[in-house]
Amino acid sequence: MLNSVVLVGRLTKDPELRYTPQNQAVATFSLAVNRDFKNQNGEREADFINCVIWRQQAENLANWAKKGALIGITGRIQTRNYENQQGQRVYVTEVVADSFQLLEFNKQNNQGQSQSYNQQPDFGRNEPMQSNPMDISDDDLPF
Repeated sequence: MLNSVVLVGRLTKDPELRYTPQNQAVATFSLAVNRDFKNQNGEREADFINCVIWRQQAENLANWAKKGALIGITGRIQTRNYENQQGQRVYVTEVVADSFQLLEFNKQNNQGQSQSYNQQPDFGRNEPMQSNPMDISDDDLPF
């Protein structure tokens, strides 16, 4: 059997870092993941997926990733249940992340007041290529 999840999305808020009574770090967060298609109005929708990550990875995520950060995670889907105060059984499905990766680098402004995330570089060929002629004689070529 296989239970494997790979997600790329943006944090909807700063991860919430807590510690268990056994001093294990655990961070909960939600990822906004765009859907591949647009709705009838031509707008792109997103799914908001609840996630949890444990131990050192939880501390790293809480220290390095903030609201709006683009991250990738790998993990598995897990469903748990509990009884609420009204005596009803509540089921929670979430992604338990094994690891994460920051997909954008953050940059602090000069005052250090806030963090913003740079846009991904445009590797498209929208700009004409600059030609830089090189002065190489035929004798320098290896063929």
